[in-house]
Amino acid sequence: MADVTEFSDGIVRLERDDDGVATIRLNNPDKRNALSVAMTDGIEAALDDIEGGDTRCVVVEGAGPAFCAGGDISSMLERQDSDAPVDHAVRHVIQDIGRCVKRLYECEFPTVARVDGAAFGAGANLAIACDVTALHEDAQIGFGFREVGLAVDSGTSYLLPKLVGENVAKELVYTEELLSAERAEELGVVNHAVPDDQFDAKFSMLVDRIASGPTVALRTSKRLIRSEFATLGEAIEHEAGAQAAVLESEDHTEGVDAFTDKRQPEFEGR
Repeated sequence: MADVTEFSDGIVRLERDDDGVATIRLNNPDKRNALSVAMTDGIEAALDDIEGGDTRCVVVEGAGPAFCAGGDISSMLERQDSDAPVDHAVRHVIQDIGRCVKRLYECEFPTVARVDGAAFGAGANLAIACDVTALHEDAQIGFGFREVGLAVDSGTSYLLPKLVGENVAKELVYTEELLSAERAEELGVVNHAVPDDQFDAKFSMLVDRIASGPTVALRTSKRLIRSEFATLGEAIEHEAGAQAAVLESEDHTEGVDAFTDKRQPEFEGR
């Protein structure tokens, strides 16, 4: 049975299972899980709760018909109808939404986005900030800032070009194309576009495969891949230093023993 913790009055739920999978659920379907201050605070609180623990894989998902509709339009309307200075809105984008996306991107554990509904704008960034993104065949993803008269924010200019290249990223932003699951997979925006009748099973298999792996080694690999070394030599040098620590892990010992015994390893995440 999963252990459940709620944050921001239930707008964000954190579920932990016995296999080390921690699921962060955006739980405000009436607002299409928009990234309000309460939502971003809740996500960060959940990440605070996860990090430093025995987690082996983090899943991010949205309740209801949308994964995340992006920024909270109602708060934009409130700003327009008030005398609040522009820097208040900018501060929310940078300090709240942007920081939330950055925290997820930098999470120490492997992260997987389960996108079975719309992911727009900053919500799309939340999805691609994860290490692996699986998109339901009926879901759409788009980097929609154009239609509300805004430039990109919340990490789009960093995350999107890394996945699709600069020219494709610019076209997606300029046109605000809503990508089908098939098109998103084709461009490399997401890892998997999964048919409806296979989505739950394939997603569970993906998460189980990651969560059952050698957690210390996977966390180290994630950190190395994200380091963006300037040269191959620099990468090899840092890999060697990191590998020295992984060689001391219990999972490495188990892996070698399992290979010698010609059996499947049973990693414990230590």
